Amino acid sequence: MEKGTEVRVQFKRVKANKMGKMKENGECLREEQREIRGKLGEMERQCERVKEETEMMVKQTARTQIKLALMFNILKAREVETSLKPLSSLSYFEKLLPRKEQMKTQSKRI
Repeated sequence: MEKGTEVRVQFKRVKANKMGKMKENGECLREEQREIRGKLGEMERQCERVKEETEMMVKQTARTQIKLALMFNILKAREVETSLKPLSSLSYFEKLLPRKEQMKTQSKRI
């Protein structure tokens, strides 16, 4: 075989070998990208759950503040011996109680 032909054959082998390695590297990169996309998707789902839980906690806190204010008004009205204010506040307070049950069912779903 001629020296020039031999060099070309060797060059083609080296080139094929490098192309094979590049293909393998590309496949590894694609696999890593798939894994990263999966992890990112899971992080986004967790973030959404945390947002929902936070929103529920804010609503519960607001309801608790309203209930505490109403209880305070009832106690204050009793001290002053006003009979109408405690009754109206108490009826409003009782309307809030079913919402507490709704919040429990919502938290069980999450």
